[in-house]
Amino acid sequence: MRLIALDIDGTLLDSRWQVSEANRAAIAEAERRGIEVALVTGRRYDFAMPVARQLHAPLTMIVNNGALIRSNDGRTHLRHLLPLRTAERVLNLTKPWREGAAVIFDRPLENQLMLETLDPDDSLRYAYYSRNKEFIGLANPLETCLTEDPIQVMLSGKVAPMRDAEKALRAAPFAGEFALAVTCYEQRDFAMMDVLNPICSKGASLAEWATLRGFAREEIMAIGDNHNDLEMLTFAGIPVVMGNGVAELKTFGWHETASNDENGVAHAIEQFALREAAPCA
Repeated sequence: MRLIALDIDGTLLDSRWQVSEANRAAIAEAERRGIEVALVTGRRYDFAMPVARQLHAPLTMIVNNGALIRSNDGRTHLRHLLPLRTAERVLNLTKPWREGAAVIFDRPLENQLMLETLDPDDSLRYAYYSRNKEFIGLANPLETCLTEDPIQVMLSGKVAPMRDAEKALRAAPFAGEFALAVTCYEQRDFAMMDVLNPICSKGASLAEWATLRGFAREEIMAIGDNHNDLEMLTFAGIPVVMGNGVAELKTFGWHETASNDENGVAHAIEQFALREAAPCA
């Protein structure tokens, strides 16, 4: 094994959004043995970095559901932006779900995440926004923020309306101009949907990175828990689904590990990477 690709939320992090000591130790040991580790996430780079810093290791950051590949030292390796015209059409089509809409840009600090309003009474999203205020800008109407190609348009909300938004986007006459990455938390009644450059997914970008690094897919393990991990798990030679993963991912006959509250990542790394890489007696 030469590369381990890890989802963050619901996979590396437990239900309290913490990295367990067991997961941290397993990743450190994999790195010590020369195995590269990539965090592959729907999070923005700056929101993924607090997790990366806890691992104290050089990491590849495949963020925004594959739209951006960057080292944790800030070097950008690959970037696939959503064309401005497509972003405009997406915002126009999804006006009924504007309350949970955002446009994400690749910018140094300010105005990375553009919203129409920032409402403290928004129980679904305000906790996240309040942790990211330094990156947030406002534009009303939201379309006026489109002065350059964004990374993505993001929609979020309760599961049922997000499914309606997904149906509307998949039926759009310009649906070939974008890709959708959907993350759904049924128990929390919360879903997120990223509208991306059409060549983007976690799996496509992991494949791009593997080609650049000279890794065969058989040398790659991927671990994930949600719908947006499907392409990544399909690509990897060793796909591992978390015990707490969505039902869809458990229908492919892939390996299954313990849940995110039971150090599932550590168990998978120990089983498939460390035992395999252990020196012979």
